[in-house]
Amino acid sequence: MCYISSIMKFTKKILPNGLRIVVVPMKDNPTVTVLVLVEAGSKYESKDINGISHFLEHMCFKGTVKRPKAIDISKELDTLGSQYNAFTSQEYTGYYAKSDARHFKQIFDVITDIYLNSTFPEIEMQKEKGVIIEEINMYEDMPQRHVQSLIMKLLYKDEPAGRDIAGSKINIIKMTRDNLVAYKNKHYLPESTVVVVVGKITEKEVLKEINKIFNTIPRGKKEQKIKVKEIQEKPEVLIQFKKTDQTHFVLGFRSYGLFNKKSVTLAVLGALLGGGMSSRLFQKLREEMGVGYYVRAGNDTYTDHGVFTISAGVDNKRIEEVISVILEEVQKFKNEKIDEEELNKVKEFLIGNMKLSLESSDDIASFYGGQELLKKEIKSLDEKIREIRDVTTKQIQDLAKDIFKNEKLNLALIGPFKDKNKFLKILKF
Repeated sequence: MCYISSIMKFTKKILPNGLRIVVVPMKDNPTVTVLVLVEAGSKYESKDINGISHFLEHMCFKGTVKRPKAIDISKELDTLGSQYNAFTSQEYTGYYAKSDARHFKQIFDVITDIYLNSTFPEIEMQKEKGVIIEEINMYEDMPQRHVQSLIMKLLYKDEPAGRDIAGSKINIIKMTRDNLVAYKNKHYLPESTVVVVVGKITEKEVLKEINKIFNTIPRGKKEQKIKVKEIQEKPEVLIQFKKTDQTHFVLGFRSYGLFNKKSVTLAVLGALLGGGMSSRLFQKLREEMGVGYYVRAGNDTYTDHGVFTISAGVDNKRIEEVISVILEEVQKFKNEKIDEEELNKVKEFLIGNMKLSLESSDDIASFYGGQELLKKEIKSLDEKIREIRDVTTKQIQDLAKDIFKNEKLNLALIGPFKDKNKFLKILKF
């Protein structure tokens, strides 16, 4: 199969074993990025092994058959002057390296090696447990970040979508090498994987290297995620008591997933509310009321669900006032259509940000790879811009009426509070 984008040419091929390959040649870009994405994240985990996707990602850098020690991997990539890392989300894990285009074969060999041939040395595994536990501690000490985990816990409770990606400390301590091997064999399959190469490279060069390594790997039986259940009848609150000078909170509304056409409208609504310094909530909370440094709004989009969130850090003494003001601002979108001029400005904001986010080969790799992995469909930048421009004032209003409801409203916060009832009293439309 082969597909051509209207703005950036790319090719997509599927090997007989199901492996998907996306190549984006950029002759004027001096770099090349190799990105391997696999459908293995916290949503694929049972409760007793929650955190294993993230643990596995860490361990892939600790040695392979060809490169037995962690230093062998890092030294080789550092010598090439490359940037490299890995990441884990709810729905996938990614491994990448970016370097001067001259080093394509080498970084491709390293990234595919850690993906396919990691050995998970027992001694390294025991050390890494300490590293991951400290990573969990670090995030727990960052209320601005940790509150994002709390809103998911509030919404989805003990479902996979409600669990931390890093897992629990208890799970990490008891994790075994056999657990890692079994999980990898179950999920790291060709049909669950996308290999993306972007930069000063040709399709022929990429396919030559891919066929050397991936062509003979057999198919497996792909695992499916547990479906998310949306259950809520009234507003809900989750508080984590912490003596802080500032309260960090998230208002979360159940919304729509990746395959819903309304996801584009949600992006526009998010930008209107809290997408930049001229957005309504930024102007209201920071410039007018002077109650906080940051406020953001947007939709967290997943394959099978979505959460529209409004996040802020504000003065402890004014938290109730701030929440009430935000709900008033949100209500305005239900009661009245927005001005066309305001809508057009925010569309240009989104389009401009999207273009700026595609300036480098690694950004472009994520743009194409993420779409292919999750949707098995790639839309060009032009198509995405067109979707944004097509959003109407009526669609914004209809959407607001649909998601800004009491039975979809949730509040998670971290601050010096214990009584959730005082928040429930103001948490209503």
